[in-house]
Amino acid sequence: MAVPDKTASPPSGAEPAAASDVTAKAPGTEHTPYARPPADRAADRRERARRWRASWRRRETRAAYGFLSPWIFGFVVLTAGPMLATLYLSFTDYDGITAPQGVGTANYQQLFEDPDVAKSLMNTLLFTVLRVPLSMAIALALAVLLVRVGRATGLFRTLFYLPVMTPSVAVGILFLLLFNGNVGLINTVLGFAGVDGPSWTTDGDWIKPGLVLTQLWSVGSTVIIYLAALKNVPQDLYEAAEIDGVGRWQAFVHVTLPQISGALFFTLIVNTIASLQTFTEAYTAFFGSANSQTYGNDAALFYVVHLFQQAFQYMHLGYASALAWLLFLVILVITLLQAKFSKRFVYYEGDQP
Repeated sequence: MAVPDKTASPPSGAEPAAASDVTAKAPGTEHTPYARPPADRAADRRERARRWRASWRRRETRAAYGFLSPWIFGFVVLTAGPMLATLYLSFTDYDGITAPQGVGTANYQQLFEDPDVAKSLMNTLLFTVLRVPLSMAIALALAVLLVRVGRATGLFRTLFYLPVMTPSVAVGILFLLLFNGNVGLINTVLGFAGVDGPSWTTDGDWIKPGLVLTQLWSVGSTVIIYLAALKNVPQDLYEAAEIDGVGRWQAFVHVTLPQISGALFFTLIVNTIASLQTFTEAYTAFFGSANSQTYGNDAALFYVVHLFQQAFQYMHLGYASALAWLLFLVILVITLLQAKFSKRFVYYEGDQP
C-alpha cells in the first residue's frame, strides 16, 4: 500500500484547513475573541457597585426628607414664615385692619424712647437671674435624692413631673390664691412660725420673688434631665475617688458636676430662654380684667407682656414686631455668651484631658 505524502499540496480547488482544525489546543488555553480582560471586568464591577451605592443614597435621602417633611412644613409655615413677616412689619405702621404703611426705622427708634421697654426688659432680666439658678439648684437636689430612692424612683419621678402638665393660666391663678397677703396659704403658714409674711401681690419688691417661687412648681422636666445624667456617671469614678480618700461633697463637686456639666449647660440655655419669654403667669395674675389696676403692676410688667399689650391691646402690630425682634436679638446675644463661656466648665466624654 502506498503511504500518502504528508508534504504534498492539497488538491486543486480545496480550501486550506483552518489552524484550529489542524492544531489541537491545550485545555484552558481557549480564547474567546470578544471576552474583556480581567482588569476591565473588575472596573465594571466597581462601577456597578458605585452606581448601586449612589442609588441607595438617593433612596435614603428621599426617605429622610419624607420623614422630615412634617417638621419642615411646620418650620416654614409656623416659624420661618412668621419671622420674615414680622421683620417686614417692623418697618411698617400696621393695625391689623388696614394695609401696612412703610415708616422706615421709626419703630426701632421708638424702642429707645419708650420707657416701658427699658422697664420691662429690666424686670425680665432680674426675673431670669432669680429663677434660673434657683430652679436648677432645686432640680439637681431632687434628682440626687431620686437616685438614692431606689425602687420608688419611678413613682416620685412621675409625681415631680405632673406639675409640668398644669396649664400656665392655672399657675397664675394659683399664685393669687397662695400668695395673697391677707388670706394666702403661704402667709398663713409663715404666721404659724411667727413670721409676718410680705404682701406678695401688691409690694413691688416681692412680686418677682413670688412669681419665681410659683414657677418652681414646674421644675419636674429639669429633674428628669438631671436624673438621666446622674445615672450615666460611671461608678468606677466614685470608687476611685473613695479609694483616694475623697469625701462625698468633694466627689460631688469634682466627679458628679463635671460628668453632668453637659446636662447643666443644656438646662441653663433652655431655662434662660423660657424665663426671658415669661408671659402667661404674670399676665394672668396682674393684667387680667379684675387685676388691671392692682398696685405694683410695673414690677410684673415683663417684656412679653408689654409686647402683647402693644400688639393686641393697642393694635400697634408694626411696633410689636420691632419689640419681638429686639427680644430675639437679646436672647441670641445671651445664648452666644453662654455658649462661649461654657467651654470653661462643660466637659464631654470625648474631650481630651
